[in-house]
Amino acid sequence: MLEDLDLHSIADEQARELVRRLLNLLEDVSADLRAAQAEIQRLRNEINRLKGEQGQPTIKPNTPQPPPKDLSSEQERRTPKAWSKGRKTDRIPIDREQVVAVDPARLPPDAVFKGYEDVVVQDVLFRTDNVLFRKEKFYSPSQHTTYVASLPPGYRGQFGPGLKSLALVFYYGAQMSEPKVVELLRSVGIRISDGQVSTLLIKDQATSHAEKDALYRAGWPVAPGSIWMTRAPG
Repeated sequence: MLEDLDLHSIADEQARELVRRLLNLLEDVSADLRAAQAEIQRLRNEINRLKGEQGQPTIKPNTPQPPPKDLSSEQERRTPKAWSKGRKTDRIPIDREQVVAVDPARLPPDAVFKGYEDVVVQDVLFRTDNVLFRKEKFYSPSQHTTYVASLPPGYRGQFGPGLKSLALVFYYGAQMSEPKVVELLRSVGIRISDGQVSTLLIKDQATSHAEKDALYRAGWPVAPGSIWMTRAPG
């Protein structure tokens, strides 16, 4: 399910960034879990060995060995190499900047401004992004037809693509139960029922795939900005 998740389908930039960070967090948690499982198995094998039993064999991956380093120079062996590591904050994308001013009452009269000291703080915004779409509508008397603008790509039903993506990440990626997903969404002001969350997680997925397959078989072009035509009564 997560492999088919297309972040570019999320129209809201903040929601897309939040989903990306959640996916990165899930990857880190999965890596820590695999490491913990390997350590547990190693300890079990050690316990079995102390008991005189046979533990599971450890099979190391067949990886090529790096070529031996040239240690012919005595000076190179004795000269310590400079240790360098890139700052973690250099890899953090900055979403906004905020200048924090010093209280003037704390400063003595001879205080001179010397620039800024940068501190990067990571945080997330988990809030509603409720949108009132005002869809243009035109009527043609000669055609007796009303033309209504379509919603942006990804928007269908009562809930936007950001909310749908987060619900899928929480349910399938974080292994949260449906009641917990409902509780989390409601905690930020989303008005959603248990049945609506169930539809987003399970039923709506099958409907989306069925609609896509039907359009593909019929050969209908589905392009961003297209409009639906509805026949006016009478």
